[in-house]
Amino acid sequence: MTAPKAGSLLIASVALTDGIFNQSVVLILDSDADGALGVILNEISQTPLDAVLADWVPVVSGPAYLFHGGPVSPNGAICLASVADPAEEPPGWRRMFSTIGLLHLDTPIEIVRGAYRDLRIFAGYAGWSAGQLEEEIAEGMWHIVPAVYSDVFSDQPLELWRTVLRRQRSELAYFSTWTEDVESN
Repeated sequence: MTAPKAGSLLIASVALTDGIFNQSVVLILDSDADGALGVILNEISQTPLDAVLADWVPVVSGPAYLFHGGPVSPNGAICLASVADPAEEPPGWRRMFSTIGLLHLDTPIEIVRGAYRDLRIFAGYAGWSAGQLEEEIAEGMWHIVPAVYSDVFSDQPLELWRTVLRRQRSELAYFSTWTEDVESN
């Protein structure tokens, strides 16, 4: 895969040590000539979900936390949801790829219950201006791989960076054992 598109994962390379995206797994939601945006899948927010969206706690997938989607608009929220019935498009939901889409958080919770297989809410997002992400990829900061469903709604999100790397059928898999102590690598 050479260019990121909706449904691609950006896997932070071991060279990316900016303090923001270290060992991040970012799901691309949109990418075009104007730039790209996505959400970090493997970082849990410091804010408890019940402190900001208490009604949503019973319907989100485990672990039932608010996730830190990225440094842009940290007070905004993005909800990823997978429809229970792929033939339906429930109110407030917009398909992104496969059965996964964006769910508007103004959707009444009564409509949400039972309509989705999985839900996850992210505070903020990751964004790149035109050409910025391509430049970072060319510099070796990111690896692009296809996402699988379990990446988006993993019940072990903190292990996702290693999990995604480990399943690659290339030399990229070697980095799944990377440690910050260079002597141990």
